[in-house]
Amino acid sequence: MGGSTKERGRSERRRASPDMHLNLNVRGMTRSATVAINERSAVLRAQGRQIYRLGLGQSPFPVPEQVVEALRRHAHEKDYLPVEGLPALREAIADYTRRTVSIDRDGADVLVGPGSKELLFLLQLVYYGDLVVPTPAWVSYVPQARMLGRSVQLIPTERRLGWRMEPEELERVCREDTGRPRILILNYPSNPTGSSYTTDELRQLATVARQNRVVLLSDEIYGQTHHRGQHVSIARFYPEGTIISSGLSKWCGAGGWRLGYFIFPPELRWLLSAMAVAASETYTSTSAPIQHAAVTAFRGSAELTDYLHRSRRILGALGRWSQKRLQTAGLDCLRPVGAFYLFPGFEALRGALAARGIHDSPQLSERFLDDTGVAILPGSVFGRSPDELTARLAYVDFDGAAALEAARHAPSDAPIDDAFLRQHCSRVLEAMDRLCAWVAG
Repeated sequence: MGGSTKERGRSERRRASPDMHLNLNVRGMTRSATVAINERSAVLRAQGRQIYRLGLGQSPFPVPEQVVEALRRHAHEKDYLPVEGLPALREAIADYTRRTVSIDRDGADVLVGPGSKELLFLLQLVYYGDLVVPTPAWVSYVPQARMLGRSVQLIPTERRLGWRMEPEELERVCREDTGRPRILILNYPSNPTGSSYTTDELRQLATVARQNRVVLLSDEIYGQTHHRGQHVSIARFYPEGTIISSGLSKWCGAGGWRLGYFIFPPELRWLLSAMAVAASETYTSTSAPIQHAAVTAFRGSAELTDYLHRSRRILGALGRWSQKRLQTAGLDCLRPVGAFYLFPGFEALRGALAARGIHDSPQLSERFLDDTGVAILPGSVFGRSPDELTARLAYVDFDGAAALEAARHAPSDAPIDDAFLRQHCSRVLEAMDRLCAWVAG
């Protein structure tokens, strides 16, 4: 009786509640694919399944201890900070940018936000223009634009060209309407492919962007995870029109801290100011303790330089091993040069997969998870056609703290070997072995 009374009460409240009136730009949207796969993996693990988490692109390494200690020292900071960011942090970021990519900017050119993802949303909110995105591309670029009602033009890239956009493709898009304002997002090293651009390729793209007065958002969040430490910013070749986007999440292992930044050229300070106005009416300012702690991260130290060196060595060796393993199973996979992603193609196995009832990338990733426990993402969520048999693997499911400590004692003049990877990155290697065995079966 009690149960039915409760049910009647719920029904009455439902009838009396406001009708569903969702913004048409949001209606039908689902959660970000990377967030969804991470949450699903956690649920499956809690149920006792053996799950290999290669879905979410989260750094496996801990936040460096001296940065954590700085957060402890500043935990008492409670005041709202300036919308643009803590002045000392903005200066530290500008100096960091001069040191790492040789781009000369001042603190006044920096806008700090609660993650570069939020700053990208604000950029598209305040700048009225089309979004141009080479694919495969990070999962949130296009959904953000569509939430805001912006026009999006996808430029599919090709595996034979290293998944990199050619300047001729950008020129073709711009010629379609020469006076149309556009934002081009260029992400390198790439999420999801692990590839990057050569200096000559960046120079050629910059020339086309300048000729067409394109606002270029250079998403360099993985810049400092380039496996050889050789990241080059396109802002060197198109300084007046390039905004550099980065943050703490990838190189400093601090994704959950939610601190990102944009660096503008002086010519685009009007855009920085407009974004700051929008920020003041939305998130107000970024967490004070985290901004204070981030000053330590961006000022750098010998300890942080060594942390980066060891993490790059591990990621480089693990990426090379994983790419070779996938190749032996007949998959078409580029060797990554940065970040911690692989983007293999399964086209050569299409016939065998079709015989198992798999015809598109969502089916492929779903079967991998069900049959092997390996969580990956389909190429379709990165802007590729569902019919294209591609997927993204994030090789991050290992104890980064233990691996970093072990790398401290590994010979610095020799590559990290397979024995090291088997001991300290075993879950990733097991996941690759499972994936390849499933493909062969």
